[in-house]
This record gives sequence, structure tokens and C-alpha cells, in this order.
Amino acid sequence: MPTAFERRTRDAQAALSDADGAEGASAGGQTTSDYADADALVCFPSRNLFYLSGFAEDPGERHLLFFLPAEGDPTFLVPELYGEQVRAASWVEDVRTWADDDDPLAAVESVVSDLDLPPEPRVLLNDTMWARFTHDLRAVLSDATFGLASEVLSDLRMRKDEAELDAMRRAAAAADEAMESVRAMGSDAVGLTESELAREIERLLAEAGGEGVSFETIVGSGPNGAMPHHHHGDREIRAGDPVVLDFGTRVDGYPSDQTRTVVFDGDPSETFAEAHAVVEAALAAGVEAVEPGVAAESVDRAAREVIEEAGYGDRFVHRTGHGVGLDVHEEPYIVEGNDRKLEPGMVFSVEPGIYLPEEFGVRIEDLVVVTDEGCERLNRTDRGWEC
Repeated sequence: MPTAFERRTRDAQAALSDADGAEGASAGGQTTSDYADADALVCFPSRNLFYLSGFAEDPGERHLLFFLPAEGDPTFLVPELYGEQVRAASWVEDVRTWADDDDPLAAVESVVSDLDLPPEPRVLLNDTMWARFTHDLRAVLSDATFGLASEVLSDLRMRKDEAELDAMRRAAAAADEAMESVRAMGSDAVGLTESELAREIERLLAEAGGEGVSFETIVGSGPNGAMPHHHHGDREIRAGDPVVLDFGTRVDGYPSDQTRTVVFDGDPSETFAEAHAVVEAALAAGVEAVEPGVAAESVDRAAREVIEEAGYGDRFVHRTGHGVGLDVHEEPYIVEGNDRKLEPGMVFSVEPGIYLPEEFGVRIEDLVVVTDEGCERLNRTDRGWEC
């Protein structure tokens, strides 16, 4: 039985060209009606490489490449010291190695010659491939034209399979557990610096079964919360401070991402309480708008209208959401002008916010999965501000 990684690779292979001249069901059960008209795809260490092969590694100075032709089996070309590691982690059978005293360009030429590509092939390269490897592939494939792997992979990666959704549900559950523990700190959080609370959140995520963090944890207290991408600093949390908490963890490579804005002790201003209620209502409106066939921009509009009607339209300074998968920010983007229709299996954030410079910020964020009839919320913790 093929692994999830092999099914995804066959889906990508089916989408590379329209050799059969018609749309059809791919190996993974997804319909492939849009074709890239390409002859091969090449990845290097990246989220895309993990998505197709199951092998995860950071980019390095050595040539580690994954070749996927439109027809035939994929091939790994890896440094000799990675050989056994790749064979153990990946379903791919053709794993070729080169030694440090070999010419890696000659090894690339050998693999390319075995792909049986047409005389003037079109080849898709990983969007984030380092220039040195792109340069070498252009030298070897001197008669080729090139495109980006996202022409094929972004569409496939938008629709999560059950293995991906299972990992994301577990990552969301770990973040929820951590958030409940943070709320339970109550007045004990007062006097901590933002950085100290960020470290505690990261400890709690690990304790809940998470694997590292999805992104740098955001703890924005008081006026720092008015900067949407403030990370954390040495400002001490005070009684009555609104505190924006935006964090996540990974499980099996897949992330969670949630935001809550809380007050650990004391009474916030009436302006904050009003703004928080508006943002909470905007989140509810955005989530309510999610269903198959609805344009991504409609979700943005539903959330934004609530904030505009309350008089805070110019204080909502970012899109309503972003797709979440192996990358924390990926397609589909929930923003005006994106008429992409939502489909079951898509996962994205709904995260409206209001930001008043030098005063406070409010953001509340849940991840949702588009289902056949609407959506499933992955985050389930209290969305109010009181601890």
C-alpha cells in the first residue's frame, strides 16, 4: 500500500503534464484538471521535499536533490553521508550518492541523462532553491526552460489529506493545552517580562507534546500589542495590560497557530473591552462565512465588515488570514482580491485584529478546516480576555 508521501508524489506527477489529454482522478483521489505542462520537477531540502518524500533536512552546501520526471520513478541524488538516512526516511527506492571527492555536477549530469527528458524540456525548480544549485541545473539542462515547483505543489498542498489533518489537529490540541495553562497563571503572570512568558509558553508547548515552535512566539503587552508582529522583549507585564499571545507548535512537521488577547489581572480600559468584543464578533463572522465554493475574499470581507461598522476599519491593518500547512504562511490567503474558491481540506487562519498605536492591540485567531458542509475549528479554547 503506498504511503501518504508516495501518493502525494504521484499526484504531483499527474499534474506535471497532460499526457492523457484529459482531467482525471489522481492517485490520491484528488482531481487534477490544471496541468503545468512540464517534464520534470526538482526539489532541494525544503518543505516541498518533505511533502513528497518524507525526508526532512535543512539546506546545506552539498548537492542534495530530488528529481521527479513526468513519467517514471523519482530519484534522489544525495551526499554519501546522507545515503542511509535518506533510505531510512523515504519511500523512494532510487537513492544515488556522491562522495566528497567526486564532482557533484557530474553526478547531476548522470541523473539527468537517465530521466529521458525531451530535447527541450520544461523543468520546475523548488521556489526556494539556492542560486548555486539553480545555476548548476541550468548548466546541465542548457536547452531547458524553467518554472517554479509551486505551479504544481501549491495547489496540491492547499488540500490536506487525512494524515496531514491528523497532525494539525494534534498540534492545535497541544497549543490549546498550553493556552489553558497560560490562562491559569492569572496574576502570577504580572511582573514577568514578555520574554520570560514566551519561554514559559514554549516549555508548556513541549510538555503538551509539541515539537518545537511553529514560529517565534509573540507576547505583546500593553502598547507592544499594537504592533502585529512584535515578538517579545523586556517589557514587564502589568495589571490591566492587554497581552496579545500568538504561538504554535509542530507535530509530525505540521504546525498550529492560534492567538488570544488576555488580561492577567486588573481591569483594562473600556475602549479595550469594546475593541475585544468587536474582534471576537469579527472572528465569528469570518468563521461563519467559511464553506466550500465561497471565495477566499468573502471570508475576509465578512470579518472586515464587522470591524468597519464598529468604526475601527483603519485599525485592521492586515489580511484576515493565511493558509497553514507545512509552511505557517502558504496559500490560500484570506484577503480581498483572492477569488479562489474554498475546497474541502483547505486549512487557514481567521485572525481579525484592531491595533491602537501606543495603547494596545487585540487579535483573536483560530485555524479552520474547510469541510463538505462548512468548516471545523481546530482551536477550542476560551476566546475572551478574562483569565
